[in-house]
Amino acid sequence: MAESVATDVKLIIFELKGKEYAIPVHQVRSIEKMMHITRIPNIAPFVKGVINLRGVVTPIIDLRLRFGLDELEYSDRTRIIIITLNDMDVGLIVDGANDVVDVYEDTFEPSPEAAFGTEVDYINGVVKLEKRLLILVNLEKVFDREILKNYMRSEG
Repeated sequence: MAESVATDVKLIIFELKGKEYAIPVHQVRSIEKMMHITRIPNIAPFVKGVINLRGVVTPIIDLRLRFGLDELEYSDRTRIIIITLNDMDVGLIVDGANDVVDVYEDTFEPSPEAAFGTEVDYINGVVKLEKRLLILVNLEKVFDREILKNYMRSEG
């Protein structure tokens, strides 16, 4: 009789508008405090600009705007989560980065579509963790790859 093995997954938990979201830690390069962002003209409103992070020009996306939420003034809690997606570094502005947790992959559940607003397109599912409900973000769906590719081409 074959036993099923639950895989342990590390998730970074961050906050947007009072909700807790999570992304796999293997996609995260670093978590940075807010820094000066150089604005780029004629780019999608959710792309705030670029930063020079240790010699790498990195596009920065305000995840609140990407999810269709109200823009919020940045505070001491605001963080930029640097992720790597398809060999490209991108920064995500979030309200705060809260925690790193270990969960079992078999605790992931599909997202109930009625529970989320405009961000439902960017959600992989949810994880129930004690009294918390973590919303799993699908990073590939968050990015409009053509906008970022066109930006990177215009820089090169």
